[in-house]
Amino acid sequence: MPSKGYNTQEYPKHPFLLPCEEVIRHLQSNDESGLTIVKAQEAQSIYGPNKLEGEGGVKWYSVLLKQVSNAMILVLVLAMALSYGVSDYIEGGVITAVILLNVAIGFYQEFQAEKKMDSLRALSSPSAAVLRDGHIETIPSGEVVPGDIVQVKTGDTIPADLRLIEVMNLECDEKILTGEAVPVAKDLKVDLLNNNELETGIGDRLNMAYSSSTVTKGRGKGIVVFTGMYTEIGRIAASMQGKDRKPNRSLSRIKGGPMQPVKGVVLRIWDGFGQFLGLTVGTPLQRKLSKLAYVLFGCALLLAIIVFGVNRFNVTNEVAIYAISTGIAIIPESLVAVLTITMVVGMTQMRKRRVVIRQLSALEALGGVTNICSDKTGTLTMGQMITRKAWLPGIGMYSVNNAQEAADPTKGSVILGPAPEFVNDRNEKEKKPDDRDASALSWNVSSKETAMAEKDDNLATTSSDATPIPEITAELQEFLQSTALCNLASVRFDKQKNEWQAIGDPTEIALQVFAHRFQLGKKTLQEQHGWTQLAEYPFDSSIKRMSVIYQKGETENVYIFCKGAVERIIELCTTVGTGSNQRTASPEVKEEVLEQMNGLAKQGLRVMAIAQRPHGAYDGQAELPREDIEKDLTLLGLVGLYDPPRLETKDAVKECATAGIKVHMLTGDHPSTAEAIAKEVGIVPTNPSSLPHSLASSLVKAASEFDAMTEDEIDAFPTLPLVIARCAPATKTRMIAALHRRRAFCAMTGDGVNDAPSLQAADVGIAMGLGGSDVAKGASDIVLTDDNFASIVNAIEEGRRMFDNIQKFILHLLTSNVAEVILLIVGLGFQDQLGFSVFPLSPLQILWINMLTSSFPAFGLGRERASSDIMKRLPHKSKHGVFTGQVIVDMIVYGTIMGTCTLLTFVIIIYGVGNGNLGHDCNHAYNESCNTVFRARAAVFAELTWLILVSAWEFKNLRRSMFSLDPERSGGSKFPFFKDIYENRFLFYAVVIGAVSVFPAVYIPGLNIKVFKHMGIGWEWALSLGCVVIFVAGVEAWKACKREFGWFAVDGVEEGSERKLGLRQGFLSFSRAVSMRKSESDLERDVVGREKM
Repeated sequence: MPSKGYNTQEYPKHPFLLPCEEVIRHLQSNDESGLTIVKAQEAQSIYGPNKLEGEGGVKWYSVLLKQVSNAMILVLVLAMALSYGVSDYIEGGVITAVILLNVAIGFYQEFQAEKKMDSLRALSSPSAAVLRDGHIETIPSGEVVPGDIVQVKTGDTIPADLRLIEVMNLECDEKILTGEAVPVAKDLKVDLLNNNELETGIGDRLNMAYSSSTVTKGRGKGIVVFTGMYTEIGRIAASMQGKDRKPNRSLSRIKGGPMQPVKGVVLRIWDGFGQFLGLTVGTPLQRKLSKLAYVLFGCALLLAIIVFGVNRFNVTNEVAIYAISTGIAIIPESLVAVLTITMVVGMTQMRKRRVVIRQLSALEALGGVTNICSDKTGTLTMGQMITRKAWLPGIGMYSVNNAQEAADPTKGSVILGPAPEFVNDRNEKEKKPDDRDASALSWNVSSKETAMAEKDDNLATTSSDATPIPEITAELQEFLQSTALCNLASVRFDKQKNEWQAIGDPTEIALQVFAHRFQLGKKTLQEQHGWTQLAEYPFDSSIKRMSVIYQKGETENVYIFCKGAVERIIELCTTVGTGSNQRTASPEVKEEVLEQMNGLAKQGLRVMAIAQRPHGAYDGQAELPREDIEKDLTLLGLVGLYDPPRLETKDAVKECATAGIKVHMLTGDHPSTAEAIAKEVGIVPTNPSSLPHSLASSLVKAASEFDAMTEDEIDAFPTLPLVIARCAPATKTRMIAALHRRRAFCAMTGDGVNDAPSLQAADVGIAMGLGGSDVAKGASDIVLTDDNFASIVNAIEEGRRMFDNIQKFILHLLTSNVAEVILLIVGLGFQDQLGFSVFPLSPLQILWINMLTSSFPAFGLGRERASSDIMKRLPHKSKHGVFTGQVIVDMIVYGTIMGTCTLLTFVIIIYGVGNGNLGHDCNHAYNESCNTVFRARAAVFAELTWLILVSAWEFKNLRRSMFSLDPERSGGSKFPFFKDIYENRFLFYAVVIGAVSVFPAVYIPGLNIKVFKHMGIGWEWALSLGCVVIFVAGVEAWKACKREFGWFAVDGVEEGSERKLGLRQGFLSFSRAVSMRKSESDLERDVVGREKM
């Protein structure tokens, strides 16, 4: 709620339940002169600024603290302290540089991302027209205070919650709050004084105007009753700020018994400690890496104890240095830097694809998304009305296809076909499923039915009854005239911007654009056809219609044009149709009209009626009563308006299906509209009757029904609803909770304030940047700057690519660590003449390999392109994260091969040629007795460097051979090795330059003996090169075994083989859902109590 020091904003009842006079009196204001300047300043100090909390921008210190508390950073800090403790300043300095580099990179990138979000955020209303001291003043919306009298007009954004005083055809677009695309007509005459606040929804409070909503029509005046966090938007923002405590954290003895305070304090301390260490917060990968860091730290301590034990706990500086070397060997120092830079590169790529990443870890989390819960309006759809159907009695049905822009009349085509006949429901029941849905989904429908549907669809497209270019008949011209002239919207083409622009109500824009398709727009009719407006009867929400009076030219031809709700227009009509198709509006004819209306409504269309009648001479001086104008009308036809899905949405939903991701539509729209859009984009089938009844009945639910269910009843569904209509914020968060109980990893997309709580509750929140609210953006992890649902597919693909690449470079880094540990632990047995262990690799050799040799190839692996089949797999299981069984086993196998090769090289040189002479004090400095040891170290250093570099090429794919990494991209080449390794230029040059850098490190005087504690070699190069060949042969043999025997294959299917998506293998196979096979339960993460996984 508001900041401390400001008063609360309270009333005896909610202002919509109070008369205007009482609200004005309560706030000590005046509806004619407004507040005085002095009172306005006092109110500002009492109630505070009109803004939401958290709008002050990102705090740099909070971002820095987040970076410093990273788990791997803490481990490195301890290693740094130990290095300085034994006076090893070189190693300590290197680790210090690593820490500073990691913190700096992470801080810079995340701080830049937050600053980018600040640029996207804007105040709900930049300015407001207020009445103060009897004068209208335009002030910043942040200075509006309770008691201000605010005037609003078409195009304005409401600066705060208003109790309306005057309205004139006022309509507000409250989609940002309610999710409804249709503007709400405000009405002061509505009787709400006896209502209950909880029972009256926001959309039904017609005497209120809400902050951040926009005025689409008319004008009005209201008194500010709530500002800042007390507005409806502020309440939603406040509900997100409070975090629910975990169970048993209460300090109340009443709730948990006499020991509850102690138990609660201990658990809260553990929560804070776990949060600081990163063990209980963050994405699955972050928690996994945090746990890995402390496991490795524990292993480092264990290895140090082993080193001390071998030396009989005589901890000299030499022994301490060896222990530090062993600890450094097991900790991948560059892991945090590689992970952060990889995510930053991915984040930069997504910016180019119009996606802003607010958290670097969000891209990784996207790779594991199993369910997307999406709002409809503005996300799956354009958030704009388009005329889709127009029925003219006796003529037929005009259909608009492939319309892309609501304001562009040049896009799409108009087809005239026969009007449907509604004898009974037989046709609908026998209607076959549409092929478009079968292609996008995986419904358990027979192939015969699908073939018949495809045939029917083709026949419908090529039917001779359809007219590709409809002629403008007399009936159509009269219909278009009434549609265009009884309209307040304007549509024009901006030549400078080369785009179509529209101003006005979305419904009227849709009608005006439809008339423009036939070059009969309002401006054309007025300028070229001589129509002149004489009078206007604006839309009245109580009678739901609008009328205008027009005269054509200098003649006395005066017409009345009318549009509105079908039920309200048809009752005023005496005839239906024009010309030869005109019939008397008998009860039977009116019933036919209503049947056509119902048919359009079942498609999710908003249906309006268009009518006209000729009028006698009219001078325009005297205003005639409305009831005398709106009578004896002729119904010209019906028009069906709909909020179209984006053209990319269907393909995006289909690709989600292919990738094993379910899409759920959670919307505030009417159930029939939501279901129709869901069918069109492929979220639900067009023929659910082929499914089991229990399953079909669970696909689409109204929020009232869903909210009335208990958790057990929801969990009993064979599958959670794919469409929930009339959603409230609590409904969406409840849906997310239900998905979490099924162990799903959820992403929520949305743009309105009503989406914000579920955006925060979801594992990945995706907000819209253009039409989204500030609250939604603040609650999200990712923002789509183009508001395109298809961009989510790009983000998911990028997330999966990054997840694969993270696995690759983690395997690359940890494999070298395993090899180093094997080498050093076995090396404890190599004791010199004084009884001290001689390490096969010096500490700075290990740091050189870990920081320089390993890091750059790891960076290169992080930049690998996505594999060709990346969107043909099921989502990875968040339970395992990147550390799958394959990665762990590969790490052990490859690390053992690598460590064994280097160990054999050291043994051959020391014991085969050097007769086992380990010299004395060779860990500290060079002397004549250390010649063999220094030469062996150089050979092992060169060999381990090359093995690590070559392994980077091998790890470009964890299963395929390095000599055939991606056959689908090889273009039929028999030996695509060089093409494949050169594809990633960064990785290629990192390997080549790293391999060449071995020679100066071995031969430069001073650097070799004094720093690395090795020396130049000769014949030993043959051993190093020979072991590289052995290592490659071992890796290729292990990969061949995995492919041959199917070890660690994804979902039982060998990677690279085509996973055909038949009717049983889309994103949802209900036959498997009912039978509860293991593969389906893995996908659905079913209820723990109902099915053990």
